[in-house]
This record gives sequence, structure tokens and C-alpha cells, in this order.
Amino acid sequence: MTGLPTQPGHLRPAPENFLSAEQIGEVKAGRRDFLRSSLLAATAALVAPLTARAAAGSGDPDILKLPEWSTSSGRPVVERPYGSPSKYESQLVRRDLPGVLSKVPGNSVSFTPLQGLFGIITPSGLHYERHHQGWQDIDPARHRLMITASNPAFIKQAKVYTMDDLLRLPSVSRIHFLECGGNGASEWGAATFPTVQYTHGMLSCSEFTGVPLRLLLEDCGVDYKKARYVLAEGADGATLTRTIAMEMIESGEVLVAYGQNGEMLRPENGYPLRLIVPGAQGVSWVKWLRRIEVGDQPFASREETLSYVDLLPDGMHRQYTTINECKSVITSPSGGQTLLSQGFFNVTGLAWSGRGKIKQVDVSFDGGRNWKPARLDSAVLSKALTRFNIDWVWDGRPAILQSRAIDETGYVQPSYKQLRAVRGSQSTYHNNAIQSWEVLASGEVNNVQVL
Repeated sequence: MTGLPTQPGHLRPAPENFLSAEQIGEVKAGRRDFLRSSLLAATAALVAPLTARAAAGSGDPDILKLPEWSTSSGRPVVERPYGSPSKYESQLVRRDLPGVLSKVPGNSVSFTPLQGLFGIITPSGLHYERHHQGWQDIDPARHRLMITASNPAFIKQAKVYTMDDLLRLPSVSRIHFLECGGNGASEWGAATFPTVQYTHGMLSCSEFTGVPLRLLLEDCGVDYKKARYVLAEGADGATLTRTIAMEMIESGEVLVAYGQNGEMLRPENGYPLRLIVPGAQGVSWVKWLRRIEVGDQPFASREETLSYVDLLPDGMHRQYTTINECKSVITSPSGGQTLLSQGFFNVTGLAWSGRGKIKQVDVSFDGGRNWKPARLDSAVLSKALTRFNIDWVWDGRPAILQSRAIDETGYVQPSYKQLRAVRGSQSTYHNNAIQSWEVLASGEVNNVQVL
């Protein structure tokens, strides 16, 4: 199992990517939180060690002597025609998990390093991937999108659009999260994987740019009274297909997208065209989109009957479970990290809901006995990741960190006990139970489950 990238402040990554003492960043003194009256006691305990360390650092050679980068010319732009991260951040990468899927060529997944990201936007190069038969780099000049119908009465005219046709149409840009329905599947029975990259890393959030699917359907003369579903089909070897309910499209949210984070989609994210279905599980966001078929009932495709279904306690299957329910996770401190000393920490994480905006996130430091409201410090957008933060002073004793999200519909993220009471323990998809991170007296952080 691979480790974690560089972490700020008093956090140490997993042993596999252990950093030298020189690389571990110092906590910045004077932050505004120290001035809050609610933290006066914590401030007294924290200021002393910070002051002592600052004084000890006055003889630091990196302060007394200018380093080589301050006394030499920089490198020319042509050496990096397309920007890439610093070599010191080389451990912050997507990671796969060999053996987690079948041996079918290209049937693979890579996980986003949530523990090392800031804000709510996932860099395109760190966006998680899930492929049923590998990715393709398709020639946009040859790519086509066809809109047709299972019954001629559903649309007035079937049409074929080129990429040039689509790029000439009015576009919109929106920020949304994308989560695989199988995110957290390994945790249904027990705490399995050590890090948040593997427990929750099939999750990303981007700004997508494209054309509302509603506009294209209306261009074809769709009859909304008769046509209540569409089938989206991809151009990859898996020919992945998914049913999308028309009410989601009528809202204008569903996009036929060609842009991600200000540039064209990356090949592994569906270049040159993919479907954006806000709030829906990732398999509905069909990549390399080539065909939309309009119909009057669900299409019962392979990925809706043989896969992406849940076995319930009574032996029945949940089918067409499209929406990702309200969920959250603390990303730092999180499993695989180590708290290097007692004192102040900014606990941070992400919350999201496929039904709208996040209304509130509560955090517990004692395994759910007591809860405190966290700050929602970034933009709170509908069906997008929301960043939360909360102050914590660790006294060196064992602790269990949890987060619990509530969305604008009033839905409250469940505990494992509550979730299993309804869904059992043999499920695979849509695990949105509360995640627990155990902090040992040594500072080591582990993945545990609290019922």
C-alpha cells in the first residue's frame, strides 16, 4: 500500500513516503484563531512551544545564508511548456489498487489523493478514473454525437452533431462533484483500507463546460410528454450505456461537456465529449459520448441489471440507484498520517450531496458522543464538494474523529448501524456512512468503524 504526500504543519505522512525533518513544514504563528476568546486556554499551551522553536530557528543556515535559488537565474519557460507540479510534490498522485477489479483489460480504477488537496476543485491530472475497458484518445474531427429515438413519435428529427457543431452552440460552465457509486465499497463489512485516498478517493470535483442536453433534444423536437428517459452510450470498447430520467434533463443541469477546469477534457476523462449528470453516480456520466436515444421507459442496460445493483437483507435488489446521497469525510488528519506533537490542528474535510447544497457539517472528536459545528469556509454550491474546517487542540490522548453532513433537504448522513439496518452488509454501492479516524496516543491515525 502506498503512502501519502507532503502534509502541512504537524502532520507526518505514512511511512512509505516518510519525509526528512527538513521537509516538514513549521506551523505558522500568529494565526487569527489564536486571538479568539474560545481558544485562550489552548493558546497558552500552544504559544510556548512555537515561540521556543522560532527562537531556536534564529540560527538556521537557510535564514543566515541565501540558498542557491536566490543567487542564480531561473529556468526558461520552454523547459515546461505544459505546467506540472514541483518535484517536491511528486508523491501527490492518483493511485491504483492492483487486484481490486477483474482481469479484464482496461477494467481499472485510480483514486484521487484527497488527503493532499485544498479547496473544492480537483486538478484534472488528479481526477479519479474508472474504466470498464481502458481509456481512448479519440480524434475530435472524427467524433460524432447522434440523437435518435426508440420510437419516431418521440422526436421530430434525428440529428448528428460534430464537435464543431457543438462548440458553436451557447455554452455554460458549472462546478459539480463526480463520485463513483462504488466509492467506499470495501468498507461495507469492516474498516479495510488505511487511507482516505482508498476509502473515499473515487471522488473529484471540477468545473465542466458544455451544452445543456435539453438544448440538443429540443433542437431535435423532443416530445416531453411521450419521451421520459434517454439512453446515453459511450464510444469506448465497453460501449457503456446508462438510462437518464428526463426530469433531470428538463432542469437544464445535464450537460454534454467538452471542457473541464478551463481546458478540453483529458482523454481519461472522456475527451472529446462526456455527459455531466450532477448528483448522479459516476457511471451515469458516460465518457466519449456518441449516442443519445430517447425512450418512454428505462432501458435496462447491462450496467443497470447485472452491475450497479445492491443486494438487500430481504434478498431483493436495489436497481436504478442513481443519486449519491449526502456524505462527508475528514481528509486531514486521516488514516496513514501521524500527528507529530500535541497542540493546535486545523481539521479539514469535504462534504457533498447529490440532492443539492450542504447545509451543515458537524464534527466529533470522541466517536460521536458529542458534536460541534464546523465552518463551511468555501463556496457552498449545489451538487458540488463543500470544504469544511474546525479548530482542534489535541491533548495527546486517544481520540476518534468523525464528520456528519446534513444537506438542504434535511437528510442527515447515517452511522454504519443506521445504514446497515436498512441496507444490510452485503451491499456494494452508495456507502455514505460516517467515517471514523482513530488517533492513538502515539499520534498515529488509523481507519476504524464505530457503529
